Amino acid sequence: MAEHYPALQVVVPLLAAPLCLFVRNGRAAWGLAVLASWSALGISLVLLSRVMSSGVISYALGGWAPPIGIEYRVDIVNAWVLVIVSTIGALVAPYALTSVEREIGARRIPLFYAAYLLCLSGLLGITITGDVFNVFVFLEISSLSAYALIALGQDRRALTSAFRYLVAGSVGATFIVIGIGLLYSMTGSLNMADLAQLLPGVWESRTVKVAYGFLAVGFCLKLALFPLHLWLPNAYTYAPSPVTAFMASTATKVAVYMLLRFFLTVFGAAFSFDVMALDRVLLPLALVAIVSMSLVAIFQVNVKRLLAYSSVAQIGYMVLGLSFATVTGLTATLLHLFNHALMKGALFMAMGCVMYRIGSVRIEAMAGLGRRMPATMAAFVAGGLSLVGVPLTVGFVSKWYLILGALERGWWPVAVLVLIASLMALVYVWRVVEVAYFREFTGDERTREAPWTLLWPTWALVVLNLYFGIDAGRTAGIARQAAEVLMTGIGQ
Repeated sequence: MAEHYPALQVVVPLLAAPLCLFVRNGRAAWGLAVLASWSALGISLVLLSRVMSSGVISYALGGWAPPIGIEYRVDIVNAWVLVIVSTIGALVAPYALTSVEREIGARRIPLFYAAYLLCLSGLLGITITGDVFNVFVFLEISSLSAYALIALGQDRRALTSAFRYLVAGSVGATFIVIGIGLLYSMTGSLNMADLAQLLPGVWESRTVKVAYGFLAVGFCLKLALFPLHLWLPNAYTYAPSPVTAFMASTATKVAVYMLLRFFLTVFGAAFSFDVMALDRVLLPLALVAIVSMSLVAIFQVNVKRLLAYSSVAQIGYMVLGLSFATVTGLTATLLHLFNHALMKGALFMAMGCVMYRIGSVRIEAMAGLGRRMPATMAAFVAGGLSLVGVPLTVGFVSKWYLILGALERGWWPVAVLVLIASLMALVYVWRVVEVAYFREFTGDERTREAPWTLLWPTWALVVLNLYFGIDAGRTAGIARQAAEVLMTGIGQ
C-alpha cells in the first residue's frame, strides 16, 4: 500500500467527494470530509519523510513509464507544499461543521463538502503531478469547485464575486494551457523532467519565450500578484468562513508553487533569470504590492476584506524572495508559503468565530468583543502579531530570511521597505485590536464565546504559529533544501 501513496494522495479526497453527495446527510458528509482530509495529511507527512530520507519518489500511473505515461514525481519541494495544503485541509474540515451549519442551508451542506474535497484533491493534484498538462487538469478541478464554494456565501455579493473569480480564473487558465501547448509543440513532451532536459536545446526559439510569457501571465493571475489581484478581495470577503480560511491558506500558495516549478524546474533558473530577466520583472511588482496593498488594508472597515488585501501584500513577500534569485531569497519564499498559511488561516478562522456569534465582521461591530469572546480575540491577536512579524512568531522568521536575502544582494532599501511594510501591518491589525479591547461593548448582552468546535482548529493554527516561530530550525531547513533543489534543476 505504501508504494501507492502518491496516487492515494489525490485519489482519497477525489473519491470521497461524490460519496458526500450520495449520503445526502450533512453530518455524514462532514465525517467523510474529515476522514479524507486527515488521511491526505497523513499521506503527505509520510511522503515528506520518505523524500527526506530516500530522495525523489517517481510513481508511474497505470504502470506506463514516463515520459510516455503520466508520472507523479515527489521531491522535497512539492512534498513541502503537500504538507502545507493537507495541514490546512485537515484543520478546516472539522472547523467547517459548526460554521457551515450556520452559514449554508441544510440541503446544500453535502454539496459544500463535495466541492470542498474536489478543491482539496485538485490542489494536491497540481502539487504532486510531474506532467504539465495534468497541472492544467487539476487546476480546473480546483478552480471550478472553488467558484462553487465562494458562491455558497450568505451575501448575494458572493455570486458576483464568484463570477469575477471565474472570469479571471478562466483567463488565467487559458494563458496557462496555451503556454503548455506551445511547449509541447516545441518538445513533443509533457513530462516535467523530460521538458527540463529538452528545453535547453530550443531556448533561442521565439515560441519558447512566448510560452514563457503566457505561463507568467496565467500564474500571476492565479496567485493574485499585483496588478492581477482584483478578483481576490471580494472572493475572500463574501465566501463562507471556512472557504475563506481554506482558500487564503492554500490556493495562492499552490499558484506560487506552480510559478516556481515551471520557471525554475521546467525552464531552469539560468533561463528564467539570465535570459528572461524574471527577477527584474517581479521585483518592482512585488515591492508595489507589499506597500500599496498594505496601505489599502489600513482603510478597510470589513476585517475579512482587510485580511484579503493583506494577503495580496503577503503574496508580494513571496514573490520578492523569488526576485532575489538566490538560495536565501528562495528559502524565504518557501518558508513564507508555510508560515503565511498558518497565520492567515488562524486569522480567518477567528473571523469565522466572530461571524458565528455576531453575524458581522465589520470593525465597528466588534467593539468590546475582547471581553465577550476572549479566546477568539486572543487568537486574532496572536495571528496579527505573526502577520506583523513580531519575534517568536512564524512571521518574524519569514521576514528575517527576506531581509537576509535583500542584504545578501546589497539591496538595503528593499530591507528597509520590508520593515516599513511590517509597521503598516501593525497599523491595520491595531485598528481591530483597539476596537475589540478599548471600546465599550454595545451588542447583544447574550453574546458569548464561540463554540469549541470552532475554537480548537483556530487555536491549533495559533499554537503552530508560535511553535514554528520559536523552533524554526526544521521548517527553515526543509525550505532551504527545497530552494537548493529549485535553483539547481530537477531533483534526481
